[in-house]
Amino acid sequence: MSHERHVNGRPSPRVIVAAVIVQDGRVLACERSAPPEVAGRWEFPGGKVEPGETDAQALARECAEELGVRVAVGARVGPDVPLAHGRAVLRVFTVTLLDGDEPRALEHTAMRWLAADELDSVPWLPADRPIVAELPVLLAEGPA
Repeated sequence: MSHERHVNGRPSPRVIVAAVIVQDGRVLACERSAPPEVAGRWEFPGGKVEPGETDAQALARECAEELGVRVAVGARVGPDVPLAHGRAVLRVFTVTLLDGDEPRALEHTAMRWLAADELDSVPWLPADRPIVAELPVLLAEGPA
């Protein structure tokens, strides 16, 4: 039995959530280790929203699994980015680290904190580029 949600008789897109973690005027970028077609490209940490989870719950779980950190999920960043020919959407939120937690690359090859003038120094995944374009303003504003 399928658990897909349907909108107007068509499966609604799968939601992928991602975290923009800003600290000291820099944003956390993570290098993918797999699958092979995206290994070496950079992204914001996150993952799929599972059935029964809110976007915020999924993002908190993914940050714990991928980075070993506890977080508070904040405001949306940018619009939904269509993925997989419309079968999924990327939804990005600002995230604040809690209790002095420091991210660790548990599922990524590497991590970097990037300032606004360093955003172009890594090869981003195409889906993350529209979000990267929003970051200079966000980084200039400082923490929310």
